[in-house]
Amino acid sequence: MSRVCELTGKGPMTGNTVSHANNKSRRRFLPNLNEVTLISDVLGKSYQLRISAAALRTVDHRGGLDAFLAKAKDDELSASALKIKREIAKSQAAA
Repeated sequence: MSRVCELTGKGPMTGNTVSHANNKSRRRFLPNLNEVTLISDVLGKSYQLRISAAALRTVDHRGGLDAFLAKAKDDELSASALKIKREIAKSQAAA
């Protein structure tokens, strides 16, 4: 399981651990990923996604999963999130 957010594409970054003596050694900064269940209002289904805490706050701020995916860029989304986005768009076009 990769350490990448399914909604934002946020992944590990690299940097230095700097000691008090100013010694530098390489380290990884991992995103704060959480396994959450989000509900689509349009489809009436719940989806389990592995997303970062920042993405979860953004989903809440934008008004839910449907609104977030409507604004999200396709190249940042995972395959499963892109599939959900297409289902939502197809459902809204039919209605």
